[in-house]
Amino acid sequence: MTQSLLAEAERGPKSGALPLSLPRRALRAVAIVSCLPYVGLKVAWLAGSHIGIPEGSSLLEHRTAMAVANGITLLMDSGVIVLALVLTRPWGLRVPAWLLAVPVWVATGLLAPIMTGFPLQLLVRLLGGTVSTADDTGGDSAAAPFLHEWVFGVVYGGFIVQGLALGTLFVLYARDRWGELWHGRIWDLPRGSGASVRRTGAVAAAVAALFPLACHLLWACGGTAGLSAGRIADRTTDFHVLQAVDVLFLLAAVAGAWLLAFRSAPVLPVGVPLALAWVGSGAVACWGAWLSLASLTGTDDVGDRLTPAMHFAYAGQMITGILVAAVGAHFLAERSAVLLRRRT
Repeated sequence: MTQSLLAEAERGPKSGALPLSLPRRALRAVAIVSCLPYVGLKVAWLAGSHIGIPEGSSLLEHRTAMAVANGITLLMDSGVIVLALVLTRPWGLRVPAWLLAVPVWVATGLLAPIMTGFPLQLLVRLLGGTVSTADDTGGDSAAAPFLHEWVFGVVYGGFIVQGLALGTLFVLYARDRWGELWHGRIWDLPRGSGASVRRTGAVAAAVAALFPLACHLLWACGGTAGLSAGRIADRTTDFHVLQAVDVLFLLAAVAGAWLLAFRSAPVLPVGVPLALAWVGSGAVACWGAWLSLASLTGTDDVGDRLTPAMHFAYAGQMITGILVAAVGAHFLAERSAVLLRRRT
């Protein structure tokens, strides 16, 4: 089935070329320009500049680790420019489906929580709540501020613009190339032989999500069980809000997989559970992986190290996201095979 999906993807839209309209050109320009502030900061830091970094910042204590991290994140954000070109150039239609879908899924997963979390941080501040300025919009902020305040507005504002522009471009591209795969409503979906596989995956994802869901819900409500001492001491109002955002994405991921597997809401358009599964799985998997990798850099303060519960929560997020993504990929592969049989 996967082969049939890839074969269908390679056919591209019937016209054989992307309709590069003025709005798409504008979106491409916006996506590229919005990357420049972040890329510029990273290049400056790699060159030894301290712009935006106050004296005494923890970023200046581990120069080698930070250089590696800056290099990786510079490449990641530069990838947005490549994706913007792939989604708007005629040769982009010849890119294998998996080679495009994987980086877009990762970009969606990393940007969606920022696009949700940063505006909520601003709202919390307007309402008089305390807001952390640590470089972590994923919902787990720790340590004292280590960047000048303006950096966060520039960086996260750019991320939000990137997400909106790149997301719109991908939706338009996917509609042209694979639009038939999500036409119709859930009640139209055939009960194929692969339904049992998707149900198994959806149930497994729901079970895997239980522990991280319980942890983030507990922490959102003010509980401290499983948190490190440093994290407990540094909690702010936005910490609780962002934990609730983590809960939201976990629920979205599981709901998307469940709807695709069990057809629980037959009147819904097929695109709704696909969108929930896509965004939710990317957010929980990618941020779980990112926070787990960040913990490997080590910290001098024992109180700031991840606890076993935090490690298990992030691992549970990764497992949940991967399982949900697998359910969505299996669904698309089977539906692609059905469409191919109808055409022949």
